[in-house]
Amino acid sequence: MPDVHPLPDLARLHAPHRRPEPVLLPSGEPGRYDSEAVDCPFVFRHRDRFYMMHIGFDGRGYQTALAASDDLLAWTRLGVILGRGTDDSRWDHVGAAGSWMLLESSDLDETPRLKKVDGRYWMIYHAYPDFGYEEGGAAMGLAWCEDEELLEWHRLPEPVMTFGDGGEWERGGLYKCCLLEHEGRYWMFYNAKEKPDWPWIEQTGLAWSDDLRVWQRHPANPLLAVSEGTFYSRYVSDPCIRFDKPSGWWVNFGFGFDGEHAQGLLALSRDLESWRILPEPSLPHGAPGEIDQTHAHKSFVVRWEGTLYHFYCACRPARPGDPAWSGAGGELRSIAVATSRPL
Repeated sequence: MPDVHPLPDLARLHAPHRRPEPVLLPSGEPGRYDSEAVDCPFVFRHRDRFYMMHIGFDGRGYQTALAASDDLLAWTRLGVILGRGTDDSRWDHVGAAGSWMLLESSDLDETPRLKKVDGRYWMIYHAYPDFGYEEGGAAMGLAWCEDEELLEWHRLPEPVMTFGDGGEWERGGLYKCCLLEHEGRYWMFYNAKEKPDWPWIEQTGLAWSDDLRVWQRHPANPLLAVSEGTFYSRYVSDPCIRFDKPSGWWVNFGFGFDGEHAQGLLALSRDLESWRILPEPSLPHGAPGEIDQTHAHKSFVVRWEGTLYHFYCACRPARPGDPAWSGAGGELRSIAVATSRPL
């Protein structure tokens, strides 16, 4: 039976005014966690400041760090919160890429704030088995923190979700996830690839848990699938799901990839299980020379004082003088923001 619910006001979900310069750049300093790239913003408010969890790439693997801001535009790095460590026997010894922290609410109009369970803040991260850029199939781990400065995190000894016990569509490895609470349990949306070697496809599935440790996959995975001839013909990835309370729709600010450009997408659902991907990119890649000339993807959205801030990873070809990641033909991979109104 067709869905008769009116679509949400799409203008509420768009941020057409892009800042021309990144809000966070790779450092370019050898030995730092972010010497070659920064990626995957996750923004929340804590103790009267904004914080951005993000990951950095140093040529060997990912590590996770925090930055802080008073205005969502000027950011100061605070330090690494999930580093590489010295125990080579751990499954995540190469490095850990923070995906999502448990939030008090999924409402798009509420400021994201961390939620404590059992007196602790919780984070899901993913980690790759081999050194290099996303080398091997990643698994997911769980970390917790009691420190109100949010700098001291502890990891469970084993992964909470692996690709080996998943479906054929995820046998190449797991990627970034989105975590929320709904109807008395945890819902984790995540993207994965079907094989280890390029060209692969990435699609998005769902798993449930009662305790954040044991996960049951949805039998109809992947719930958000690629489609030939679209801007998401190769990837439907990196879910970022918020609830648009005025319309009653769940909104996924993920991204699609067609083999050339990764661009922000919007997908809509009434029940978190049946999804409709809108046909045009919601965050298109930029024009030649702009910071997101190649890719505009890996989103996180915050509404603050009536303005929607859409954080994302922006990529363009490297130029002389850039603190650029040298892989994949050479690109500048930074964190940018677009807003719903000019600032």
